[in-house]
Amino acid sequence: MVKALHRTDEGRGYNHAAGRHAARDWRKGMSDNVAYALLVYTALQIFITVHAIKEVGSSILPYLALVVLVAGIIPACRWFEKRWRDLSGEEAADPALAGAYRRDQVLLWALAICLPLVLTGLFMGIAALAA
Repeated sequence: MVKALHRTDEGRGYNHAAGRHAARDWRKGMSDNVAYALLVYTALQIFITVHAIKEVGSSILPYLALVVLVAGIIPACRWFEKRWRDLSGEEAADPALAGAYRRDQVLLWALAICLPLVLTGLFMGIAALAA
């Protein structure tokens, strides 16, 4: 019971024992964002690619789009995570990094959401022109 009163709720950054906000660990936050962004990216990719395959028919282009999407997102996500993972313990709690963290977070999510839409649309457009 005593441990429960003194634990830090990392998701909210609130230290219950001290009654104040604790420093956020940017490393853990970015790692969580990358994991969730990959889940959203994968779901979008599957949904959009399956739709494109049904629409385009037997064309190889939706499959090519799928390969490009998989090959493109993994290095980008690794870059975002590595950039924050390599921070020291002191840097990981530095509030001055909030702006850079938010920028990377927005870029990561924009990439995860927009990349499947844009590339699949591009490949569908090419397939429509070729038909």
